Amino acid sequence: MNETIASFDIAEHLETEADIQAFLLETANTGEPSDFIHALNIASRAKGMTEVAKLAGVTRSSLYKSLSDDGNPKFETILKICTALGVKLHVERLTYEG
Repeated sequence: MNETIASFDIAEHLETEADIQAFLLETANTGEPSDFIHALNIASRAKGMTEVAKLAGVTRSSLYKSLSDDGNPKFETILKICTALGVKLHVERLTYEG
Protein backbone atom coordinates (compact mmCIF):
# COMPACT_ATOMS: atom_id res chain seq x y z
CA MET A 1 0.00 0.00 0.00
CA ASN A 2 1.46 3.34 -1.08
CA GLU A 3 0.91 6.34 1.10
CA THR A 4 0.93 9.84 -0.24
CA ILE A 5 2.13 12.57 2.04
CA ALA A 6 0.75 15.97 1.24
CA SER A 7 3.09 18.93 1.52
CA PHE A 8 2.36 21.36 4.34
CA ASP A 9 2.61 25.06 3.61
CA ILE A 10 2.39 27.23 6.71
CA ALA A 11 1.53 30.24 4.53
CA GLU A 12 -1.84 28.67 3.74
CA HIS A 13 -2.71 28.72 7.46
CA LEU A 14 -1.74 32.32 8.18
CA GLU A 15 -5.11 33.83 7.41
CA THR A 16 -5.09 37.15 9.26
CA GLU A 17 -2.65 39.94 10.02
CA ALA A 18 -2.66 38.75 13.64
CA ASP A 19 -1.73 35.21 12.53
CA ILE A 20 1.19 36.55 10.50
CA GLN A 21 2.39 38.81 13.30
CA ALA A 22 2.18 36.06 15.94
CA PHE A 23 4.08 33.69 13.64
CA LEU A 24 6.88 36.23 13.13
CA LEU A 25 7.04 37.03 16.84
CA GLU A 26 7.36 33.37 17.77
CA THR A 27 10.04 32.76 15.16
CA ALA A 28 12.01 35.85 16.20
CA ASN A 29 11.92 34.75 19.84
CA THR A 30 12.78 31.08 19.34
CA GLY A 31 14.62 30.64 16.07
CA GLU A 32 17.94 31.36 14.46
CA PRO A 33 18.41 34.39 12.19
CA SER A 34 18.02 32.17 9.11
CA ASP A 35 14.74 30.87 10.56
CA PHE A 36 13.45 34.45 10.80
CA ILE A 37 14.37 35.17 7.17
CA HIS A 38 12.53 31.98 6.18
CA ALA A 39 9.55 33.09 8.30
CA LEU A 40 9.53 36.44 6.49
CA ASN A 41 9.29 34.50 3.23
CA ILE A 42 6.35 32.46 4.52
CA ALA A 43 4.60 35.54 5.94
CA SER A 44 5.14 37.45 2.70
CA ARG A 45 3.60 34.62 0.68
CA ALA A 46 0.67 34.52 3.10
CA LYS A 47 0.03 38.25 2.69
CA GLY A 48 0.89 38.28 -1.00
CA MET A 49 4.36 38.86 -2.40
CA THR A 50 3.18 41.61 -4.74
CA GLU A 51 1.53 43.55 -1.92
CA VAL A 52 4.50 43.12 0.44
CA ALA A 53 6.94 44.20 -2.28
CA LYS A 54 4.85 47.29 -2.98
CA LEU A 55 4.54 48.20 0.71
CA ALA A 56 8.26 47.58 1.27
CA GLY A 57 9.24 49.66 -1.74
CA VAL A 58 11.11 46.85 -3.49
CA THR A 59 10.45 44.93 -6.67
CA ARG A 60 8.67 41.61 -6.47
CA SER A 61 11.67 39.82 -7.99
CA SER A 62 14.10 41.36 -5.51
CA LEU A 63 11.78 40.34 -2.66
CA TYR A 64 11.80 36.74 -3.90
CA LYS A 65 15.59 36.85 -4.28
CA SER A 66 16.17 38.39 -0.84
CA LEU A 67 13.96 35.85 0.92
CA SER A 68 15.11 32.78 -1.03
CA ASP A 69 17.03 30.00 0.72
CA ASP A 70 20.31 31.36 -0.60
CA GLY A 71 19.29 35.02 -0.26
CA ASN A 72 21.18 37.37 2.02
CA PRO A 73 18.95 40.42 2.52
CA LYS A 74 20.36 43.68 3.81
CA PHE A 75 19.18 44.73 7.25
CA GLU A 76 17.43 47.69 5.62
CA THR A 77 15.44 45.29 3.44
CA ILE A 78 14.48 43.18 6.45
CA LEU A 79 13.19 46.29 8.23
CA LYS A 80 11.13 47.31 5.19
CA ILE A 81 9.61 43.84 4.91
CA CYS A 82 8.80 43.78 8.62
CA THR A 83 7.06 47.14 8.32
CA ALA A 84 5.09 45.87 5.32
CA LEU A 85 3.99 42.90 7.42
CA GLY A 86 2.90 45.10 10.32
CA VAL A 87 5.72 44.32 12.75
CA LYS A 88 8.86 46.10 13.89
CA LEU A 89 12.07 44.93 15.43
CA HIS A 90 13.32 46.39 18.66
CA VAL A 91 16.44 46.12 20.78
CA GLU A 92 16.14 44.81 24.28
CA ARG A 93 18.85 44.65 26.90
CA LEU A 94 19.68 41.13 28.01
CA THR A 95 20.74 40.36 31.53
CA TYR A 96 23.33 37.70 32.07
CA GLU A 97 23.76 35.78 35.26
CA GLY A 98 27.14 34.41 36.05
